[in-house]
Amino acid sequence: MDGFDIPKIPVGKTAKQSFDWLNDNAEPVFDAMSDAMEALIDAILWVLQTPHPLIVVAAFVALTYALQRNWKTALLVFAGFLFILNQDYWEETTESLTLVLSSCVLCMAVGVPIGIAAAHRPRLFSAMRPVLDLMQTLPTFVYLIPAIVFFGIGMVPGLIATVIFVLPAPIRLTHLGISSTPSALLEAATAFGATPRQVLWKVELPWALPQIMAGLNQTIMLSLSMVVIAALVGANGLGVPVVRALNSVNTALGFESGFIIVVVAILLDRMLRMERK
Repeated sequence: MDGFDIPKIPVGKTAKQSFDWLNDNAEPVFDAMSDAMEALIDAILWVLQTPHPLIVVAAFVALTYALQRNWKTALLVFAGFLFILNQDYWEETTESLTLVLSSCVLCMAVGVPIGIAAAHRPRLFSAMRPVLDLMQTLPTFVYLIPAIVFFGIGMVPGLIATVIFVLPAPIRLTHLGISSTPSALLEAATAFGATPRQVLWKVELPWALPQIMAGLNQTIMLSLSMVVIAALVGANGLGVPVVRALNSVNTALGFESGFIIVVVAILLDRMLRMERK
């Protein structure tokens, strides 16, 4: 700017130096993470693609009925998967489901314990809040750069970018559920001699379960929103035909594959929706 001689703060240069240092000195750690995530992805993909599609559909329908106890919801899930089979998107759907389920496993395994710890330690949550805000507001394409640097291209960098973007949701909702446990319940449990661990498992977690399930639901929805972005770094799934349609300006292919993503999102939402009774 005219009249000002203020040196530029080296934000980008510092970030590059940090990534270069990590890439040079933490390669064994990233290799181990990549191997573990590839094993998880391969296992889920094998479960979804090895059996006949109708067997997998039947398993999803049975799981839906077990969770919801509603035959109409189970019928909706059945009809949705039949529509996906009819449109010949089964392989892409299972690949996207693999990315979604992998991100759910990682996000819930990390996010729920962190949310519990944050609910019990308000200062910890206050310190975490700016980081969570940054993780959710930073453009998702930015996450792809270090993911490619550390993990190359394929499903793993797509999974890493998805986890970073999605992780704040289970942390925040778990924190909300645990911290909103009525004090009367906590006082009653303590008065009857419950230990802190018993209070957590028998009072706080049951009370927070709807919020935790809402966190799982949000994890799934946000993960699905990343399938197109993950396709840009070589991740297979429903994002691939969307990107192909965008590159070729193919309206039919874009609408078709986009509608399949919407169907998958609706099915997963109906399967896992839980309300406090």
